[in-house]
Amino acid sequence: MRRNIQFRPVLEAQDFHILHGWMHQEHVIPFWQLNQSEEAFRQHLKKALADSHQSLYIGCLDGRPMSYWEAYWAADDVIGGFYKARSYDQGIHLLIGPAEDIGKGCARPLVEAMISFQFREEPRTRLIVAEPDIRNDKMIHVFKQCGFEAVKPVDLPDKRGLLMGCRRETWERSVGNEAGRQGV
Repeated sequence: MRRNIQFRPVLEAQDFHILHGWMHQEHVIPFWQLNQSEEAFRQHLKKALADSHQSLYIGCLDGRPMSYWEAYWAADDVIGGFYKARSYDQGIHLLIGPAEDIGKGCARPLVEAMISFQFREEPRTRLIVAEPDIRNDKMIHVFKQCGFEAVKPVDLPDKRGLLMGCRRETWERSVGNEAGRQGV
């Protein structure tokens, strides 16, 4: 059964409590470290929403919010200092919020849908990067399934990550064509 994946912009008033709750989930805490008080997280979210180098999205599966996404311009992000970032390189951060959605096979179709969205929205983008926590074997595996290649470990301010990249040519030649035929 094919399921519908959609992304919509984060709206502070509508999404604050959902996101705050997700940041307190056991599977999210080690990788996001945003299990803060409501006031501290509200300030974090306001700052993130005002940051012009990124766009925040709620990922919905059949209309139900279940994931959080940060799509960003890599050259304007800390990751841009770890490789020769070009003007239209993009990056993604993500989490699946509800614990009941973990291990259900949703991650790969969600990542594929976001990559398709990013390449479609900006035709000049040639590369999408990600830097999952180096301990997050599951997400590293998912990114590899989605056409990302490991570049190198990177020491970021909040974690040790694995810089990974998905080139448009690779995506269009293999993964992107297959992603268009599959659903969750």
